[in-house]
Amino acid sequence: MPSHNTTNLSPSTFILVGIPGLESGSFWMAFVLCSLYIMAVAGNSAVLFIVKMEKSLHIPMYFFLCMLAAIDLVLSTATVPKLLSLYWSDMREISFGACLIQMFLVHSLSAVESSVLLAMALDRYVAICHPLRHASIFTNAVTAKIGLVAMARGVMFFLPLPLLILNLPFCGSKVLSHSYCLHQDVMNLACAGTTPNVVYGLTAILLVMGLDSLLIFLSYILIIHTVLQLASSKERLKAFSTCVAHICVVLAFYVPLIGLSVVHRLQNGHSPLIHVIMGNVYILMPPVLNPIIYGVRTKEIQRRILKLFRMESYGAAQ
Repeated sequence: MPSHNTTNLSPSTFILVGIPGLESGSFWMAFVLCSLYIMAVAGNSAVLFIVKMEKSLHIPMYFFLCMLAAIDLVLSTATVPKLLSLYWSDMREISFGACLIQMFLVHSLSAVESSVLLAMALDRYVAICHPLRHASIFTNAVTAKIGLVAMARGVMFFLPLPLLILNLPFCGSKVLSHSYCLHQDVMNLACAGTTPNVVYGLTAILLVMGLDSLLIFLSYILIIHTVLQLASSKERLKAFSTCVAHICVVLAFYVPLIGLSVVHRLQNGHSPLIHVIMGNVYILMPPVLNPIIYGVRTKEIQRRILKLFRMESYGAAQ
């Protein structure tokens, strides 16, 4: 009989999972996920189009918003189509190479998004605490450089993850616990020591998402301190209202991230369904909510959207 301990250093495929215990409803659940994906693509594309067309929005705050929209478009497109094929057509297999690419995109783009959220927090801090210096500090050139640094930071910290996976042997189960590839998930299927993967993965997350979240928190402490020193309640409300959209976007990003991390750390105490739900929420919540949040909170974007609808209505009437 063949040995079950034969090591496969490069497995040909991994097996993705659908919705454990709800397989019969996966086909219909896919329609919900597809609707959310369409909303994400339409919303983020609209943000990019509106900022491009509206000259008054060519300022750092909205350029950062465009960066978020572009990241969300790529991140959702890298995962959701495969997820839909899994739910609709039961295509569970994903090749080893495609899994590594998907893993890299998910982790690196999440790091880039975290960096952009930090840059937006610093933008709000300077705008409120040092308003006279804001225009000279956050120029368009500086904003572009921040975007490039954020991209380089994400690639630099998370490119080693798939490279570390390449060195692991896989000789047992190849069934993942999510509907797409994550480093922690793939790593857990290895049949050798994964200490370097665990140490590096945790270090990268702490140095990127952990540090970013801490700096965002500190920036808002300084913002609140400055706002409370303003003379009138009307001025305080007006100053802090400029931060509401950003705070909501930060929560939409970090809450699912923390939830997914907790599920992985305590995976033995949770059902497989929790893994899948948290994974899908992490991928879809920011791309869906970000354009809605800024669309509701930003009058300039609202005006442009209403203008587009009026033009379409006028064209239809003709």
